[in-house]
Amino acid sequence: MNRRRFLSGFFGLVAAVLITRKAFGKGEESTVKIEKINKTTDEWRKILTPEQFYVLREEGTERPFTSPFNDNKKKGRYVCAGCELPLFTSEMKFDSGTGWPSFFTSIEGSLETKKDYMLLLPRTEYHCVRCGGHHGHVFKDGPPPTGQRWCNNGIALKFIPT
Repeated sequence: MNRRRFLSGFFGLVAAVLITRKAFGKGEESTVKIEKINKTTDEWRKILTPEQFYVLREEGTERPFTSPFNDNKKKGRYVCAGCELPLFTSEMKFDSGTGWPSFFTSIEGSLETKKDYMLLLPRTEYHCVRCGGHHGHVFKDGPPPTGQRWCNNGIALKFIPT
């Protein structure tokens, strides 16, 4: 490897890190004020299952087609498994065929978004506004009326029937 190639690769990496740092700044502001929950890593480990901890606190992803919520047709609310903040209603849910529970919108003020560059191409990830738990990513390939697909890890949700 010659010096020019090394330096161009090095400076490209530095630029990518700087862009990523800027992208991981503060998410969208909400007009609804929700009091934040701050817990230590040990406190989260005590109240979450290992799978929930991986997704909610370490921004992991569950395997597709493993959530019982994929086929859930009951009426009710989907709440954050970390803090039980309502995030979605059953009326917002649709079958995306992706293997994860999907919604065409969310309850206003319940989620905040930020750019995610983990797969190099930017995606929009979202987190619970109260506890900061990672839930999934939002894409622009959903149904009307929004055209959005809020792709959620089922393990990060609890369902409360009405």
